Amino acid sequence: MLREGGNAIDAAIAAVLTSFVTESPLTGLGAGGFMLVHTGDEDVLVDFFVEMPGLGGIERRSELVPVEIRFDGNPQTFNIGAASCGVPGTGAGLWDVLERFGSVSMTELVATPARLARDGVAVVAEQAYLHELLTPVLTEYPESAALYAPGGRVLAEGDVFRFPELGDALERYAGDGPDALYAGDVGERISSWVVEGGGTLAPEDLAAYEPIDRAPVRAAFRGRELLTNPPPSAGGVLIAFALAVLERVGSTGIEDIVGAMEEAQALRTEAFHRGLYSEGFSAELMSEERVAAAAERVAARRRPPDDGGDGPADRLGSTTHISTLDAHGNCASVTCSNGTGSGIVVPGTGVHVNNMLGEEDLNPLGFHRLAPASRLPSMMAPSVVLRDGEVELVLGSGGSNRIRSAILQAIVRLVAEEDWAQDAVSAPRVHFEGGAVQAEPGIDEASLRRLEDRGYSVNRWASENWFFGGVNAVARDPDTGAVGGGGDPRRGGAIALA
Repeated sequence: MLREGGNAIDAAIAAVLTSFVTESPLTGLGAGGFMLVHTGDEDVLVDFFVEMPGLGGIERRSELVPVEIRFDGNPQTFNIGAASCGVPGTGAGLWDVLERFGSVSMTELVATPARLARDGVAVVAEQAYLHELLTPVLTEYPESAALYAPGGRVLAEGDVFRFPELGDALERYAGDGPDALYAGDVGERISSWVVEGGGTLAPEDLAAYEPIDRAPVRAAFRGRELLTNPPPSAGGVLIAFALAVLERVGSTGIEDIVGAMEEAQALRTEAFHRGLYSEGFSAELMSEERVAAAAERVAARRRPPDDGGDGPADRLGSTTHISTLDAHGNCASVTCSNGTGSGIVVPGTGVHVNNMLGEEDLNPLGFHRLAPASRLPSMMAPSVVLRDGEVELVLGSGGSNRIRSAILQAIVRLVAEEDWAQDAVSAPRVHFEGGAVQAEPGIDEASLRRLEDRGYSVNRWASENWFFGGVNAVARDPDTGAVGGGGDPRRGGAIALA
């Protein structure tokens, strides 16, 4: 799209629509997301994440359906089914962003994805791994099993994945706009299918859905300015807080990074999750007093308490991220997610509905507790780093709770340690949660031993892993204009230069 004269926003949307086919378990028309847009005139975070249904007053008649997924041999329980289906936002959000910031038609943008959906795409190794991992979700219901396990066998590497109904849906979407999904026969079909399964997604929920513009959270770090996802999402403000702590500490060693992660994790109390919906919460959280106190604790090398958080392999993080930058300095950072997917594929619509109401991380106060039309909180944090007002880095990640640690370390590597984009993205990572440090191979062993000496539990992973996120980034040197990118090898990330 960039080669054909489109701008960064056109390219981002084209890539997102293509990901609906090539990474269909992770995203799609039944998913939600966020896009951070930076132009010469404005910075805006467009929130089109999943919303809590309930405006139709429909009583929930089914429970969440638990399924066991084995993440590198460790069994974990996820919740799917009709009761897990929230109001999707990608269709409304992408259309809104294109109308305001794009330069080509949606018809042009859907042409290739629609063709791929009908003709099929080869399943690559990373997607084969994902299919294997998500087999209990993808085969729980016959409509999903027909897509991902035709003939009774889950699609493996080298097989061809086809979703012709998605191709039809994309073309209807291009012709009719969001009404193709949120109103009329298709909207009624989506609602009826979920409600018949015992969920609460009503026509009123779909009709009322609208993207929301939000002012990005901003934080200073090493002479740069970070722009990222604000509340009610949690990820952006936690990244901003950790960077502010590191800035105050004045060091970016592994021990200090772990300390900043610990301080950010400690913020995640019940009061924090309730505060995400309060005006002025970001400013309160980022106050000088709070950051200074956290930095003092990091500098003192305090032993972390067991915060009762989730263990090392708690959530897969079925999320996609795309970063784009054009020659005019416009950029887009967009993260979308279907959760693990609900398994509910609505016949004739091309829509696999999200399972966000069943994702534990997105419902920290309990399942089905939010008011109707409330946006669910998220760890997703599409971000941009500016130097002297010019784009230096565009990035984001998948990975559930590891999103914040993956983005934090990529920024530190590129900005503080002056790694180039691919090196910053590929570098080994750590993650602190549940009282333990998870460490990929390549992390300095002396630093890990010092963490153990101070009382941390350290789990050394044998190889790089999906667990540690999937950062995809574009970097630009404002001094020279040189541009590069970093695709995360953990999740088959790739870059393309126009």
